[in-house]
Amino acid sequence: SSTLTAVTRANIVMSYSRIACLSTPSVYQKLRQRLVEGSDRTSAVVLEYDHTFDTYGQEFIFYDYNEPLSLPEDVAPQSFDIILADPPYLSEDCLTKVAQTVKYLAKGKVLLCTDEPHIAKHAEKLMGLNICSFLPNHKLANEFHCFTKYTSILLSRDSATATLCL
Repeated sequence: SSTLTAVTRANIVMSYSRIACLSTPSVYQKLRQRLVEGSDRTSAVVLEYDHTFDTYGQEFIFYDYNEPLSLPEDVAPQSFDIILADPPYLSEDCLTKVAQTVKYLAKGKVLLCTDEPHIAKHAEKLMGLNICSFLPNHKLANEFHCFTKYTSILLSRDSATATLCL
């Protein structure tokens, strides 16, 4: 995703205490920059396949979507206030497995970003997510959209609103 999209998504989740970034390393990096600037009431982890991120120590959790519930023992069910997810592959199989992880980790709030035409109905069916008006900016050919289980003013199509916290 673009820097603006990563920063916007990081801003959206900053008000939560426990944040999981599932296959969203760019968002995690922007979120971590914001957390370093002074929020000691918020913690975030990145669940990612790429071991490059193990430099983040305990904030890195190895994640392979093919084994959606293969998580460390200290990662408790419903232990995150919000899950920010961007499935690594644009397939129903991948989304189904990511949904298993999300359901295990989330207390309720989920922000999923993926390509709209192919996945929208599947995301709604699997996790009860609805498309929101915020359009992620990225460099890929596919048109991406965000899906949520909650309402946020920061997820407005209005770019002034979407970048309020920048």
